[in-house]
Amino acid sequence: MATFRVQKNHNYTVMSNHHLQDKNISRKAKGLLSLMLSLPESWDYSWRGLACINKESIDAIRTAVQELEKH
Repeated sequence: MATFRVQKNHNYTVMSNHHLQDKNISRKAKGLLSLMLSLPESWDYSWRGLACINKESIDAIRTAVQELEKH
């Protein structure tokens, strides 16, 4: 399999593989964590703020955040 390397000098997010490889965390929660890490610190990290940029409802966001807090 070929390996592609790109120069990462802007518009990328660094995330630990620890969370991505944790089998106890759902894909929905991993995706939300990835999105949250890509946002600026000044972002509105409320459930409503996160729901406005997601397809998921506020209840789904709340469930994913609670899952992340648990793990």
